[in-house]
Amino acid sequence: MRSTYQIKFGTLIMEYDNDVLYKLQCRPIKTSINENRTPFSDEVYQQVEKYLSSKRKTFNIKYKLNGTDFQKKVWHALLDIPYGQTKSYKEIAEAINRPNASRAVGNANNNNPLMIIVPCHRVIGSNGDLTGYAGGLEMKKALLEIEKNSTY
Repeated sequence: MRSTYQIKFGTLIMEYDNDVLYKLQCRPIKTSINENRTPFSDEVYQQVEKYLSSKRKTFNIKYKLNGTDFQKKVWHALLDIPYGQTKSYKEIAEAINRPNASRAVGNANNNNPLMIIVPCHRVIGSNGDLTGYAGGLEMKKALLEIEKNSTY
């Protein structure tokens, strides 16, 4: 099932089956499409909204990560980055015992199916620069600011 909602960054798109989320993306263009809302999709939306308003640090949503074994290792490593902190692609590569795989980590980040929930926005370049993000660099910067300034 697919549901869409409007958030401050654009259109939040989620795909799920039987109350298990497997895709969460944000498109920067706001649309008026609000299809197939369910109690589960409403709950996902409400948790995302609370996160965006600094009222939530973690998510309590059933989800499934679909990807290669390598991608799943990367995504699980992202879940270990504490709220409000960042790590470099190189640090993630080292955390999964693939120290020379920084670019592959970047590719896995780019294919993260659950943005915000699996916090790929917390991964930055080794020099501290913000680098690519599926929702755009402005969104990445905003998400990091939300976490940095949170008093929750």
